[in-house]
Amino acid sequence: MINAQGVELRIGARVLLESATFRIAPGDRIGLVGRNGAGKTTLTKTLAGETLPSAGKIVRGNEIGYLPQDPRTGDLEVVAMDRVLSARGLDEIVRNMRETEGAMASADVATHEAAMERYPKLEARFVAAGGYSAESEAETITSNLGLDDRILAQTLGTLSGGQRRRIELARILFSGVDTLLLDEPTNHLDADSIVWLREYLRNYSGGLIIISHDNDLLRAVVNKVFHLDANRGELDQYNMGWDKYLEQRETDERRRRRERQNAEKKASTLLAQAEKMRAKATKAVAAQNMIKRAERMMSGLEGERVSDKVAHLRFPKPSPCGKTPLTATGLSKAYGSQEVFTGVDLAIDRGSRVVILGFNGAGKTTLLRILGGVDQPDTGQVHPGHGLKIGYYAQEHETLDMNLTVLENMKHSAPELGETEVRKVLGSFLFSGDDAEKPTRVLSGGEKTRLALATLVVSSANVLLLDEPTNNLDPASRAEILGALSTYEGAVVMVTHDDGAVAALAPERVLLLPDGDEDLWNDSYAELVSLA
Repeated sequence: MINAQGVELRIGARVLLESATFRIAPGDRIGLVGRNGAGKTTLTKTLAGETLPSAGKIVRGNEIGYLPQDPRTGDLEVVAMDRVLSARGLDEIVRNMRETEGAMASADVATHEAAMERYPKLEARFVAAGGYSAESEAETITSNLGLDDRILAQTLGTLSGGQRRRIELARILFSGVDTLLLDEPTNHLDADSIVWLREYLRNYSGGLIIISHDNDLLRAVVNKVFHLDANRGELDQYNMGWDKYLEQRETDERRRRRERQNAEKKASTLLAQAEKMRAKATKAVAAQNMIKRAERMMSGLEGERVSDKVAHLRFPKPSPCGKTPLTATGLSKAYGSQEVFTGVDLAIDRGSRVVILGFNGAGKTTLLRILGGVDQPDTGQVHPGHGLKIGYYAQEHETLDMNLTVLENMKHSAPELGETEVRKVLGSFLFSGDDAEKPTRVLSGGEKTRLALATLVVSSANVLLLDEPTNNLDPASRAEILGALSTYEGAVVMVTHDDGAVAALAPERVLLLPDGDEDLWNDSYAELVSLA
């Protein structure tokens, strides 16, 4: 399927991976893990052929299905279902069949007869390509990923980032390729879709590499684990499932610690004895031999696992503002003939906490974009109150300029800060030294999340609009943002599928889309969070 020999990955002078050799064979369901920024996304891009390794060789078998964290498709005018069907080349045939069916109803005799002659040929091609059974398979996959007929009939340009990502996941699963490379596939999926995807991947017979911070998904799916060690630039390979891997990692670490302690004790004894003998000329050579032996004893040890660094996140002290810094009245939004929501009223008081819930496609992200001034409503108005200062975190990282460096993005967000202060903030988010000069477009999803959050920290915002802020984060970084949420003094409006994020927010109110109903928060709504 995929053979990698001596693969090396670098970003600038930094070595992400050094001389890794491995194979992905049919039946291998590999969990690729490591801290944010370790190089997991870079490795999957390289395996997919989107970038080249710095050294080494990658040999690919048949076609590969690759789901990046931020999938992009060139033609936003393509209908969503056609995009899925294009994985097997069925989209063009189906489109021609639709057009021909229309021509068959024409009153023009010549047009009608030409269409009648053309249609059987198109239908024969359709059947030969898998036809009606393939179309039914595509409908099953899209339905299980929460994509209904309304969404599938829309063009990609009218869909949210989360909907487009689910379309790309459906397309890849429908493609029937022999190898899948999936980077955070559960992002933007509701609970039912995640359960279905777990079962689908658990029964997948091809080769699979999956990057995910969803322990339940890894536990259910993977039978091998690759750990990318950011400190050593090495790929540790474990031929076992997730729970066994976690046990083995702890066992290995305890062994390393015990071996190091024993070796340090023996080396210390040798060095102390050598120190006593060095003063005597007749024993100087023996003393030197003891010192060399102690050095060899220590150099042959495996290094202890170095704890991964974690970004230290605290949201800003909010700027002073009036009692109600943000109000929205009568908001509605539609894409073409597809109504998203209508009649939404919302008042955000100083320090208030609101969570927005609704099924996928109900307009949660669209509403945040309207509140943040990114998009305009079809009807209604957003009223900024006295002293309003918004901090908007977009799930697709649209607030970042991918053509700028990390440092330039931060300077753009906080032009009043000097470079020293900006670099200090970036350092607390693990962008130090040369990392601050990296182009934003090469960052992993987790790194982009950290950078977007860093821009909020320097914003002095008094109203935070947060759209899935815990997506792409490793457990330690997620814990940091949840801690920051619980202590932030300003107002927060949040969209999330993360139960823990809602618990940390401790919302006072809930807004239900697409109907726009508002209610005081109570525990019965907690059951809807992962389903929304």
